[in-house]
Amino acid sequence: MSVFSFKQRNNINLVIIIALGLLIAYSLQGIFSAILSTLVLYTIIRPVYIYLAETKGWNRRLAALFIIAVSIVLIVLPFYALSSMVISKISELRNNEIFFKNLLVKLQHLLPIKINETLIQDGMNRIGNWATQLFPSLISSAVNIILGLLVMYFLLYFMLIERKKFEHSLIKYAPLREQNALRFGDEMRNTTYANVIGQGLICLVQGSLVSLSFYVLGYKDPVFWGVITTFISFVPVLGPPVVFVPAAILQIANGNNFAGWAMLIFGFVVIINIDNVLRFIIAKKVGNIHPIITVIGVIIGIPLFGILGLVFGPLLLSYFILLVKIYETSTLASERLERIKTNNGQNEL
Repeated sequence: MSVFSFKQRNNINLVIIIALGLLIAYSLQGIFSAILSTLVLYTIIRPVYIYLAETKGWNRRLAALFIIAVSIVLIVLPFYALSSMVISKISELRNNEIFFKNLLVKLQHLLPIKINETLIQDGMNRIGNWATQLFPSLISSAVNIILGLLVMYFLLYFMLIERKKFEHSLIKYAPLREQNALRFGDEMRNTTYANVIGQGLICLVQGSLVSLSFYVLGYKDPVFWGVITTFISFVPVLGPPVVFVPAAILQIANGNNFAGWAMLIFGFVVIINIDNVLRFIIAKKVGNIHPIITVIGVIIGIPLFGILGLVFGPLLLSYFILLVKIYETSTLASERLERIKTNNGQNEL
């Protein structure tokens, strides 16, 4: 006979499960971004897989491999190519002392106050170091990048080919009622679409407009600054003005008044307002994420995930708020049910 009762054995098993789960989670912290990337990518490409494998009748493994190959070509390769371009350009600018000296001289003529050159130089170096650390280096972090991608696509492959079993397990083991678990899944999908596809589209359009306007007006490195604008546009408080306003001021300082004022007018009239137009359209289609959530999410996400924190930070914060809302709804429903039972019991008496 066991010295433990049935309830005691269950409690001990629960404690062991929680302890092992925490140990496993701690061991997987190095690939947490890969796991989160898998969930986000699965949410986005799930309708495509359903269409190919279940509507068109493709072989499940073939459909999964085809989608993975397309995602590598459309997402992974361009992202790391752009990251490499940004890193090399930032390093080039940081090592170009003549460029910064000329920049300080122009600013000194434009502004009525005295500029501390040492302070500005230190600030630019800090910004350069911070910006370089945001982007994954293909040279110094090649092993980690390859490992993360292998883990992400390995998990994604089996999540796709075992889609129904995977989603059934999520509902079965989720600490939520079935209707709340389904609701969380729907809201998570809409939030992911709004933040990744919706916000990504807005940033891409704004970055493209900045790049195009720089090219037309004769600014240097229009592609580079368009890419920078695309990333910065994920932060609503900053956005495109961080790029095009200083560039326009420098053009005015150089005597190119038309290029400077044209950029300022086009930037504030078109590039800024295109954000509001696209955000309104996207909000009607898949939902919207409040700018406060985006800003706080970026502050949380960048220290954890680097440049990917621009996407993952707001997503994690949105998921957290969604879980709080579901918990609040469940608690209110439970309290209402208890009051009904209490009132029925009193009536019977």
